[in-house]
Amino acid sequence: MNLAPGMTLERAYTVTYDLTAAALVEADGSETFALPAVWATPDMIGKMEVVAAALVAPHLPDGQISVGARNEISHLAATPVGMTVRVRATLDVVDGRKLIFAVEALDEVERVGEGFHIRYVVDRARFESRLAVKARA
Repeated sequence: MNLAPGMTLERAYTVTYDLTAAALVEADGSETFALPAVWATPDMIGKMEVVAAALVAPHLPDGQISVGARNEISHLAATPVGMTVRVRATLDVVDGRKLIFAVEALDEVERVGEGFHIRYVVDRARFESRLAVKARA
């Protein structure tokens, strides 16, 4: 594994209506309230995880993947539909199989999210085997 603290990856995304809190409530279909059409916290966190995973993937040995284990994220400000956001993950700690990332999201005006994300490096075949057993339960 060729991973070192300080490695960083950033990706840009455009906030569409499908990525908003309003769309989440509509998709659920059982609610009688509305949320605003602003970038949804679950989507922000998901993108933080994807960027962290993409950062380390090319550096893992064959047969190894990383899996998300923990997020501690603050959503600091709302982002409207149409605005571009940048999501950045920086590898802070490599502790054996445990990887800790500083993550942040910035829209065109300000920082809108920050926190940390933990991933673990695991054997893909073993992970998929355990998942298959669980699926049959």
